[in-house]
Amino acid sequence: QVQLVESGGGLVQAGGSLRLSCAASGRTLSSYVMGWFRQAPGKEREFVARISRSGGSTYYADSVKGRFTISRDNAKNMVHLQMNSLKPEDTAVYYCAADPELLLRLWLSGAEIGSWGQGTQVTVSS
Repeated sequence: QVQLVESGGGLVQAGGSLRLSCAASGRTLSSYVMGWFRQAPGKEREFVARISRSGGSTYYADSVKGRFTISRDNAKNMVHLQMNSLKPEDTAVYYCAADPELLLRLWLSGAEIGSWGQGTQVTVSS
């Protein structure tokens, strides 16, 4: 499996921006579909975004579409989540995830994703 380490979380005011990064090691990143999930206190984990192995295809949850952008740099084994126009409801622990499978149903569920990072806290104040 691939090891994932997130960074870039923090405290930001509503309307602000943050850029999360996910560093991968152990396996070639280009072998994996990459994505981000989040979990707010008292809520279930939810899918945020997914990017294909080449970076040519992306998919976003409706709640972040138009505000968040997922990208990847396979040469540097990095995945990023640019978050703009942040809202208090974006407050959550954000997790990087990796799996060889592109199937959307798997990513929307998250239950069978193979590799997870430890998470990074994002707090948006109103």
